[in-house]
Amino acid sequence: MRTPEDRFAGLPDFPFEAHYRELDGLRLAHLDEGDGPPVLLMHGEPTWSFLWRHAVAPLRDAGYRAIVPDHAGFGRSDKPTELEWYSYDRHTSIAAELLERLDLRDVTVVVHDWGGPIGLRLAVEQPERIARIVVTDTGLFTGRQRMTPAWEAFRGFVEATEDLPIGMLVRGGCHRDPGDAVVAAYDAPFPDAASKAGARAFPLLIPRTPDEAGAATGQRTLDALAADTRPTLVLWAEHDPIIPLRTGERFAQAIGAEVAHVVPDASHFLQEDQGPLVGRLIVEWLGST
Repeated sequence: MRTPEDRFAGLPDFPFEAHYRELDGLRLAHLDEGDGPPVLLMHGEPTWSFLWRHAVAPLRDAGYRAIVPDHAGFGRSDKPTELEWYSYDRHTSIAAELLERLDLRDVTVVVHDWGGPIGLRLAVEQPERIARIVVTDTGLFTGRQRMTPAWEAFRGFVEATEDLPIGMLVRGGCHRDPGDAVVAAYDAPFPDAASKAGARAFPLLIPRTPDEAGAATGQRTLDALAADTRPTLVLWAEHDPIIPLRTGERFAQAIGAEVAHVVPDASHFLQEDQGPLVGRLIVEWLGST
């Protein structure tokens, strides 16, 4: 299904124009703001490019080109309605096609939540295009990772709930209430239960044993990053209950990095709690590298 455009009218602090491309019968959306070295900002579950709105302006104003895709099933991209359509491989191949379509090189990839497994895999598989990595509250799924009770409860809720309350989930992952208008903006892409198949699929794609689909790919990606020498910045929210700071520290160590900044007064959706700060930290780091 395709979300009607009028549902995106008047979103708070989101003046950005959508750019569209066609791929395998789907219309896929992304933001493309500014000129200069490209910065690819990848959202996760159950958000869309709206999540990054407060980081786009600092990057654009500092002379970077901020490119923010909506994964298939999210935001202004088309939404296949069958859960079985969604897979780790398919999401990664769609993201890779955007890099190739725009012929992006010297890219800084910035990842969050499910944007991590996709974007970090891209970094490993396309080193000729991706030069730097920024990690925020995410990880790689190998089937061996330990999931928090909060995440296990979330997965069970998603599995049992066809009509996911998207805005409520985002609100619950923020350190401070973002307000009704922002919550409505996260609900905007999803006019009915059928349109939420992508949001339901992401948590169910996480392998919980090494034998499940995607686990081996996650392990290969993790092993490759452990030996990688590209500049890597890790930012983590101070109060993330889904992927806690201690988990972030372990993940950073596993990929040969460290948590450079603990983002204060922020929960899992740190871009919502502290978006301008996240944008500034990325700009400062890019200037130093």
